[in-house]
Amino acid sequence: MAFGAWLGTLYTIIGATLGALLSFTVAKTLGTRLVSGKWTGNAGKIQSQMEYNGFFYVLLFRLIPVINFDLISYVAALAKVRFGSFALATLIGIIPGTFAYNFLGSSFVSGNPQIILLAVVVFIVLTVVPIVIRNRWSKKQSPDA
Repeated sequence: MAFGAWLGTLYTIIGATLGALLSFTVAKTLGTRLVSGKWTGNAGKIQSQMEYNGFFYVLLFRLIPVINFDLISYVAALAKVRFGSFALATLIGIIPGTFAYNFLGSSFVSGNPQIILLAVVVFIVLTVVPIVIRNRWSKKQSPDA
């Protein structure tokens, strides 16, 4: 709210991306010692998919603003997602949700009911669309589909 929708989005993206990269690096450094060995069962499938399709998974999870931000960083690091893929997917993936949150916050400052309504609609769309995409993609990937 303090910086408005555009500058607030820019500052938040910079800070959030740097924080995610730090979390990823810490998890990669310390987590490898804690989680040694091969993952088995469903965890092994998830790990191999994230290692192989790291950019896509991180991007998809980052597009859904209700998934815990740090948890994505930790899991990606432990699942051996490449740093470059993680960094780029994080940067791209947080833009829509970050804008939605900043636009929603700054709309309340404006006091204009039309802008507030538009901000609420943008927020809902940018929250629901990634979830729908993820669900459709998951159904395509399942063997029953």
